[in-house]
Amino acid sequence: MEDLPRAPESAPAPFWRRLEDGRAQCGICPRRCRLRPGQRGYCRIRGNQDGAVTLLAYGRTTGIQVDPIEKKPLYHFLPGTAALSFGTVGCNLGCRFCQNWNLSRSRDPESALARAAPGTLARLARERNCRSVAFTYNDPVVFHEYAVDTAQACHALGVATLAVSAGYQCPEPREAFYRHMDAANIDLKGFTDSFYRRLCGARLQPVLETLQYIRRHTRTWLEVTTLLIPGENDSPAELDALTAWVAGELGPDVPLHFSAFHPDWLMQDLPPTPPATLREARRIARGNGLRYVYLGNVRDPEGSTTWCHGCGGLLIERDGYRLGEWRLTAQGACARCGAPCPGVFRQPGSLEGSPAPDPGRISPCPGGTGTGSTGRPG
Repeated sequence: MEDLPRAPESAPAPFWRRLEDGRAQCGICPRRCRLRPGQRGYCRIRGNQDGAVTLLAYGRTTGIQVDPIEKKPLYHFLPGTAALSFGTVGCNLGCRFCQNWNLSRSRDPESALARAAPGTLARLARERNCRSVAFTYNDPVVFHEYAVDTAQACHALGVATLAVSAGYQCPEPREAFYRHMDAANIDLKGFTDSFYRRLCGARLQPVLETLQYIRRHTRTWLEVTTLLIPGENDSPAELDALTAWVAGELGPDVPLHFSAFHPDWLMQDLPPTPPATLREARRIARGNGLRYVYLGNVRDPEGSTTWCHGCGGLLIERDGYRLGEWRLTAQGACARCGAPCPGVFRQPGSLEGSPAPDPGRISPCPGGTGTGSTGRPG
């Protein structure tokens, strides 16, 4: 790894208030942790430092890696390009199925070993021929200030910004955050409050509000992911309700990704998601009017390919993260029937003559697998 300039290791947080009993109340997420001096919040990287809520891991990262943007997963935002991915430690959810629990539940911000200032990350993205920087591995909600500063540095250099998040935010920081995000993939982990409370230690409604806010009040390109856990959130009735809500509240053109569960952390007693369950979920979603429904964490070329909603023809062929045939026009329409395909596209090879991206890890991500706290690829 190249030597990165030292960055500040803490930063005052704008979203908090001092309580009458002397504690500081964090306002970044619906937990609204009330913290005594020296005490950290549930996320473990926001705490009461000298009487104010502070981000304790500003400028520190567990890893920097170049990924295909399809790994986020984002299929309708600059497909075929590379994203510089990074995260910190901590999370404001406690998902029992987390595949990056060693990062999301880390108790020590010092475990984020590498230092990288926002401007360094933006320049590194340009140097590695990445069209975007992705805030991932753990949830960027908890490193809000670091993510926003990095986004501003990226935009100054013409680099796009991506958020991979569970969407568990309070309204004011949510508005401030998505003002700087070009695209987002939000986890809709299930469609019952009992699922969120039992398996994530959170609530459903704030996530639904985040999805509605992004779709209705921002220019951020939105895609949604649901990890299907056998016996927990994969019943036909729940999938029908979830996909009907997405179609009705977010619209038929929002891409929805169903990902396969693999046993990890505190849920190792369940089997992986059967491919038949994923295919049935896709069938239900398409029956409710969703036009772009994808299958992830399994190899399924048909369920990974983008198909035209007008004529049913192939638009963008995918096998895993690899792109095959491309049948979109420069205007983002079907080359056969002319039906528009919503998204942010560019023709393959049109990156102003720049060389191919340089994939691979730049700095260590201790114990990580490249997955986020969602239990899916980060």
